[in-house]
Amino acid sequence: MYPFFRLAKELWRVRTAQPLGLLQTHVSRHICWPWDLDLWAELNNGRTLTIFDLGRVPLGRRNGMHRALAANGWGAAVAGNTVRYRRRVRAFDRIEMHSRCIGWDHRFFYIEQSMWLGTECSSHMIVRSAITSKDGIVSPARVLEAMGVGNESPVLPDWVQGWIAAEAARPWPPAR
Repeated sequence: MYPFFRLAKELWRVRTAQPLGLLQTHVSRHICWPWDLDLWAELNNGRTLTIFDLGRVPLGRRNGMHRALAANGWGAAVAGNTVRYRRRVRAFDRIEMHSRCIGWDHRFFYIEQSMWLGTECSSHMIVRSAITSKDGIVSPARVLEAMGVGNESPVLPDWVQGWIAAEAARPWPPAR
């Protein structure tokens, strides 16, 4: 089940937080609860993606993205991601999550997120996010205009550009 109460708690926490610039980092803290675990008593890989939502949604609230989406009747959707898992997260471990937008192209925003156990990174993810309307994908330029923000993206890191290129070369739909 989706952690609606945890999301509500995160949104409640940031209601009075300082606004962030579009490229600034939102830091949040989370606990791995027993219901987040898999059969091996560690944070389930799918639940990891869900917990990353608990960082992205408040990031959008703090950087003004949510205001622009609400004003225009737009939504946000994950259009792809790549995750690297490196350290086990166990029940009751305390996680510090860092979430930030690192840039955009003509269709998508790219958000970098990482989970930390003390000084060790347990997982790292890049999310490709699309802003959507009833007419399809809304260009980042249009979203940034609605936010009142300049629209020149920072140069995306080479490894992110490599992932974007690999995704563009990937056949769709896949073979059956």
